[in-house]
Amino acid sequence: MLLQTDTCNFGEAAPDFDLQTADGQRFTRDTVMGENGMLIAFICNHCPYVVDLIDRLAADMKTLEARGVGCAAIMSNDYAAYPADRPEMMHRFADAHGLAAPYLVDDTQSVGRAYGAVCTPDFFGYDASGGLQYRGRLDDVPMRGDPSGRTPDLVHAMTQVARTGTGPSQQTPSMGCSIKWRS
Repeated sequence: MLLQTDTCNFGEAAPDFDLQTADGQRFTRDTVMGENGMLIAFICNHCPYVVDLIDRLAADMKTLEARGVGCAAIMSNDYAAYPADRPEMMHRFADAHGLAAPYLVDDTQSVGRAYGAVCTPDFFGYDASGGLQYRGRLDDVPMRGDPSGRTPDLVHAMTQVARTGTGPSQQTPSMGCSIKWRS
């Protein structure tokens, strides 16, 4: 089911988390937070929207990390019902697409619920004090579109947050497949 993200609730505090990568490395909100802010991306392996943009997201996360914005990706889907999203598949997916940021497993789905994530991809950009400043799309490239000449909305927004502490007042929602919640 195609969904759009909610609008940005400016200043809302980033929920804490303590999650692991598929190989057991632990990360918390505070260890991900960079000196100029933090980006949390809810993604998964099987969503066609994520598959379409993952290479651009991986590159954009590297750009943001270089600007002092800590980044992590979180997979909150019910991977028992969607085996392509199993933790061992997450590691392969990240490697295949050059995703250097931690790709974390939300086994209980509690982190996805705490953040209010609704779809994959869903982006949450925070200022250095942990206040929400961005809840929009990655870029202006439509599904299966040509990314040459794209406008990287997420990079522009988070660069602004890193410089000024505030996100843009106009934000275009991200869209994607619904998060696969357990019943």
